[in-house]
Amino acid sequence: MAFRRRNNRDNESDLVNLEEWAPKTQLGKDVKEKKVTSIEQIFNAGKKIEEIEIVYSLLPNMKSEVIDISSVQRMTKNNRKQKFRVTVVVGDMRGHVGVGSAKDIEVKKAIDNATKNAKMNVIPVVLGCGSWQCTCGTSHSLPFNAVGKCGSVEVTLKPAPRGLGIVASAPVKKMLELAGVKDIWSFSRGRTRSKYNTLLAVQRAFESTISMKNLTPEEVAYKPQAAESE
Repeated sequence: MAFRRRNNRDNESDLVNLEEWAPKTQLGKDVKEKKVTSIEQIFNAGKKIEEIEIVYSLLPNMKSEVIDISSVQRMTKNNRKQKFRVTVVVGDMRGHVGVGSAKDIEVKKAIDNATKNAKMNVIPVVLGCGSWQCTCGTSHSLPFNAVGKCGSVEVTLKPAPRGLGIVASAPVKKMLELAGVKDIWSFSRGRTRSKYNTLLAVQRAFESTISMKNLTPEEVAYKPQAAESE
């Protein structure tokens, strides 16, 4: 199945009115008041994104790709119930990426829900130049080897010299492109037919690259305020 690209501007149901947004969480209030200005601050503070408006506010230029659409069934007393399962990857091609999956009896609703879940699961990606064959110093690859696992699938990402491109299977390559990676070697093993597990393994490999030394003092300065007692 060919990948299907979706742009937020092309889908009216995917738009969010940030001006009328009334945050329900402390994190949402901090984002709207400009106390939090990046996803890195949220990730470092260990906070969970519970409002989709937070992602729209901090990452307004996210692109999405439908990676897989499959039919799933479950048996009930009356008949078999059929739904469509959709896997979507989102990213801004500048160091942020997320994976989401959803089921629904209609493909369009499943795509919308999977896209929303992917944006709620977005994480920062540390880019760098970790290949011993390249000394350019730009952020075209990863700073070091990264390994991620999900179920039986294990994905290894190795920095590559500038100009090599992305050596990976089609789903992994699309996710790496949306993350902003331009040159890399990848190796997968396990039940890679499960595209969702494979993409989750890539995301966990990205998560392993994040550490305090990769964040600036401004990015780690955010501390959620305690709720005021009445």
